[in-house]
Amino acid sequence: MAKESMKAREVKRKKLVDKYADKRKALKEAGNFTELQKLPRNSCKVRMRNRCKLTGRPRGYMRTFGVSRVTFREMVLFGLIPGLTKASW
Repeated sequence: MAKESMKAREVKRKKLVDKYADKRKALKEAGNFTELQKLPRNSCKVRMRNRCKLTGRPRGYMRTFGVSRVTFREMVLFGLIPGLTKASW
């Protein structure tokens, strides 16, 4: 499980990206790169990291469900995701 500070940092980055998205896009189209550099570094979308919503795990992230592969497997086993079951043959 990830530290709470790591999860909080990602939430903070997400808010900054959303806040500056329009301004960043306008500056890029205008070609004003000096003003673009003055924006906060964490307002760049590239700096975000996909993390599991429940555990904060950065690796093995499944985009369609928003959780890591470990959490996904547990949720499927307990029947928390409708329509999915563990395969057995």
